[in-house]
Parts: sequence; C-alpha cells; structure tokens
Amino acid sequence: MGSPDFAVPVLEALAARYSVIGTVTQPDRPAGRGGTLKPPAVKEAALRLDIPVIQPEKLRQPEAMEQLRAWSPDVIVVAAFGQILRPAVLDLPPFGCINVHGSLLPRWRGAAPIQAAILAGDKETGITIMKMDAGVDTGPILSQRALPIAPDETGGSLFEKMSALGAELLLETLPRYLSGELVPQLQLEQGATYAPMLKKEDGLLDFNQPAAALERRVRAMNPWPGAYFQWNGMPLKVLRARLGEGKSPGAGSRLRVRGEPGLGAGEGILVLEEVQPAGKKSMSGKAFLSGARDWV
Repeated sequence: MGSPDFAVPVLEALAARYSVIGTVTQPDRPAGRGGTLKPPAVKEAALRLDIPVIQPEKLRQPEAMEQLRAWSPDVIVVAAFGQILRPAVLDLPPFGCINVHGSLLPRWRGAAPIQAAILAGDKETGITIMKMDAGVDTGPILSQRALPIAPDETGGSLFEKMSALGAELLLETLPRYLSGELVPQLQLEQGATYAPMLKKEDGLLDFNQPAAALERRVRAMNPWPGAYFQWNGMPLKVLRARLGEGKSPGAGSRLRVRGEPGLGAGEGILVLEEVQPAGKKSMSGKAFLSGARDWV
C-alpha cells in the first residue's frame, strides 16, 4: 500500500524478491492547470511490473475489503499510503501490516516527517520499519537506520535519499521479521513529535521569524508546496535562499545584497538566490532584481 514516489522503490524492491499479489493506492487525482487525471506513482510502477492494482477512495469500502480478503496476503507493506488503516485491515494478514516510515520514531510521527525534520533544523533523520497498530505511527519498531541531513538539503533531495534507504532497510528487515528472528520493540512516548500533512499555506514565509528559520522553510518546502510571499499583490516563489550578513533593517523590508534581492527578517537577512514570479519561469535572484526596479 502506497501512493507517491517515496513508495516506488519499496514496491520495486519487494517485487524483485517476493510474490507481490496486489497493490492498493489512492485514486487518480486532477493535476495541472487542465485538471487532467494523474495516476499515483505507485500505480504506474505496479502496472509496469504487471501487479494488480485497486484504488479505493476509502479502504473501508466493501469492495476494497473483499479484494484484500481474496488476495489473502501473509503481510501488508505500507509506505506513504495516505489513509488510516482500521483494525479489520491491520488484523487481516498473519504477520500484520509493516510500515516504512520516513523518520526515526517516535520523532516526527505523521504525514510529513521529511519536511518537518528540515524545518526543525534536525541534524539527522532516518527510516523506521515498524509493525502498525491503530495509532498514528505508534506501533512497535522492527528496525531503524539514521541518515544525516546536509546543510543544503531540500525536501525533494531528502525525499529521494529516504525512499532508497527505506527500500534497502525493508529488504534487510522483512526476512528476519518473517522468520521470527526480529521481535517488535514497543515504541517510547518520550520525545514523540508530530508532523501534520502539508498544506499550500505552509509555504508562506513570515518575515517576523528569524532568517535561519525562513531559510530552512525554503528548503523544506521545495518542491511542494513551495515557499512564497506576496510581492506587488502576487505570490513570488522562493526556490533557493541563503542567510545574509548583518542585522535586519526591519521585518519584511526589501534591500539589495551584492546584486541580489534581500529581505529583512525578525532576526537577520534572507537573500533570494532563485525565485519564480507568478506566471513566469524560475530565474536567479540577480535576473529578477534587474527587472524589478521597484524592489527597493
């Protein structure tokens, strides 16, 4: 069970070593300006691998449950599926449901752990393989592996590293779990944090915050939902930014920093290295500034 790109390496790794009898993913969703239906990445991978696919709007729908029972899986592997599994699903396979989660649990339970780790300035994150229970990422842990977060890490770059690491760790963990060698260890509540699902407005830059926090938000929200702020009544996307030198002249104040656009924050200065004005292609901060004569 999975939906986005994060789950594709997991599916491919499983298909190469095990008999994958079926895949459950989200329904096709409208995408782009034309609203054309786009299939989840996992559906595309499953069809390529000739694996049956179902796409229930809700997993509790009778047809979906009937299909799961008909497949009669020994174990269900879940990676970024996007729906909560109810006891009827959790208890269906003899070995339960195993989740590939993008954090070192109990830190960053929830839907957006990769972005949350960057936002918080964490020095490392990692993958947790866990046996799912009725809670949100609260089940007992089978294995974990840490991964350092680079200073220039974006949500997209960390996403790719984590998806590959998740597939690798799953293949190491699953046979040991199925053989009984690995026994799930109860997850501690101490140090637990929660990373809710991202919304478009999570990309909005609040210049009352310190510049360091804004720089992390730019990286965390790249590529989605994207960091932005309002300029001349339109959203200006910020694709890359860095910390500038000196003190802030005031939260939200605009200035030039060696030929690039800068903004004062609650503490420090944020320099815009790459931006995308509404309706235009991305461009360097210098190129943007050359055409934005009213920036200062």
